[in-house]
Amino acid sequence: MPTYITLISYTPEGMRNMKDSPARLEKARKAIRAVGGEMKSFYLTLGQYDAVAISEAPDDATYARAMLEIAAAGAVRSQTLRAFSESEYKSIVGELK
Repeated sequence: MPTYITLISYTPEGMRNMKDSPARLEKARKAIRAVGGEMKSFYLTLGQYDAVAISEAPDDATYARAMLEIAAAGAVRSQTLRAFSESEYKSIVGELK
């Protein structure tokens, strides 16, 4: 399954209700699981982004639907990167002419 790195920023509403964040995280896990994916890991971070999640999903459109559902709750904004594993990277580079 494709891998996604999601960079997360809390909205002002998300910050005001930070104590609810662990429950929102579990809802996000369930939303991703509901579309056939899995959140592999979650990290609270320092710097430009407040958190990072590493997930897998069947395809880009499926993951996008899950992320839109999560964003609709209003507590976070996100930016998602499609990630390629080392073996995928080697295959892609190996096909260069």
